[in-house]
Amino acid sequence: MMNTEAAARFRRLGTITIFAVYFVILVGGIVRASGAGMGCPDWPTCFGQWVPPTDESQLPANYHEIYAGRGYQNTEFNPVKTWTEYTNRLVGVTIGFLIFLTAWSSRIYLKTDKTIFYLAVSVFFLVGFQGWLGSSVVASNLKPLMITLHMLLALFIVALLIYTIARSQRDVIAKIDIRALPDKFKTVLIAAMVMTLLQVAMGTQVREAVDFISHNHAYIERQYWRDDFPVIFYIHRSFSSIILFTNLWLAWKIVRSFDKKSLLRRIGLSLAALVITAIIAGISLDRLGMPPVAQPIHLLMANLIFGAQFFLYTCLNYASAPLSKNQS
Repeated sequence: MMNTEAAARFRRLGTITIFAVYFVILVGGIVRASGAGMGCPDWPTCFGQWVPPTDESQLPANYHEIYAGRGYQNTEFNPVKTWTEYTNRLVGVTIGFLIFLTAWSSRIYLKTDKTIFYLAVSVFFLVGFQGWLGSSVVASNLKPLMITLHMLLALFIVALLIYTIARSQRDVIAKIDIRALPDKFKTVLIAAMVMTLLQVAMGTQVREAVDFISHNHAYIERQYWRDDFPVIFYIHRSFSSIILFTNLWLAWKIVRSFDKKSLLRRIGLSLAALVITAIIAGISLDRLGMPPVAQPIHLLMANLIFGAQFFLYTCLNYASAPLSKNQS
């Protein structure tokens, strides 16, 4: 028989881990928006030290030549950028510990649902791979493709975590009565998820272009970056209106179908708020000269939108299908 206390601990730990991963995505967005990705030009140390310096005088006098010889031209020590990137790494290490604890605590499901255990362990190894990919991002001198792969893997890790935690609670989710939702709700939800992924894909292309443009402008004169935006930016911007109305329709149907205490109602309202926030952040990037604070918020909202959609989809699957004997 399942230890309910241990199961509750696993759920809490897994939920904390999910939000922690979103936090590291936010921090990563701040690193990218501030141009701090090369604040630490080496990995896993930072300027050859486990705790980075706070002043250029703590570095060798010829550190420019040292890093130029390693392929990093024009390396300039900037304490703000260095400690921003170093904080990003510390948060990443913390995520690693949380993922390990989640995988360890999932062993309680070995007798009742081994898939949960295997999924949690898979996430642990994926996070290890993500750490290696992060080092490759630095080694590649921040190649846009490597940065995009790094972000997409984070999205996949969160989706696996969400599914793992939802699966561990499937007996509770199965009791949700979804008959009030229209028959086409799940189909529209799937379409919304596909649209979100397409929007994220276009967003990564826009970000790659912005990285190139910002480098050409030496990370200043942000108000002029928009003049060089590619066509994909305008497609990305226009597509957001379709995403807005689709998700608002989903949220409206959920609000009408469930009472105020329902988990699905809270998720539906959160989904609407996330989409609106993402669009506001996108508008500010477009109209207010690419303010740095808006970039990580826009990125985080995109990840949270897909997470909310994926959780809703998982809940609908468990709520619409009774538990089989080998799952009870």
